[in-house]
Amino acid sequence: MKNQDIKILLVDDEPDILEILSYNLTAEGYQVFTAKNGAEGVEKARKKTPHLIILDVMMPEMDGIEACEIIRRTEGLEDCIIAFLTARNEDYSQVAGFEAGADDYITKPIKPKVFLSKVKALLRRLKKEGDGPAEVMKVGRLVINREEYKVINKGEELILPRKEFELLALLASKPDKVFKREVILDKVWGQEVVVGGRTIDVHIRKLREKIGEDHFKTVKGVGYKFVQ
Repeated sequence: MKNQDIKILLVDDEPDILEILSYNLTAEGYQVFTAKNGAEGVEKARKKTPHLIILDVMMPEMDGIEACEIIRRTEGLEDCIIAFLTARNEDYSQVAGFEAGADDYITKPIKPKVFLSKVKALLRRLKKEGDGPAEVMKVGRLVINREEYKVINKGEELILPRKEFELLALLASKPDKVFKREVILDKVWGQEVVVGGRTIDVHIRKLREKIGEDHFKTVKGVGYKFVQ
């Protein structure tokens, strides 16, 4: 996918940040849209269906956490990449963001070149065009379609946030194999992303709620495994 085909939505209540980031992204050829608060961001997301949404956390009218939750529940926006842009790097803030369905965090202030590099890394997660047939994995009564990002559990289709899906696909790819925490972080979040140890726990808890408690076993001090 070429840059001119990629739509990016920036949501921040600071005009200077919107102007700087928008300028740099536009210079790279991306289609860029902006919003000054969470409510406006949700409206723009519904109208523009962006590939990537970058949300500030602390905003008037509607904060980034609430906006992210609404976007994730909106039909047609389930697969868009969402990253939080915030000066707050407390662990509880990151956990809240990931629980809301965020894919990543970008901490400000950030230099334009570093920001663009981060954006490119995020966009590499987009589904590649022209790939071969859909890769479908069946584990018991669970069906995971990697290409279409679909999960069917006991005949019921589930819509999972991107990271929950990738974590499920990783664990279910080798049932009963124990995946170490560092391997999970590397495979699901990538080496360029720095997240706290609680991040995996949050996503496992969400998967247990949606797929079933018995499918995910914690191996203390090591990691997790998927049980059929």
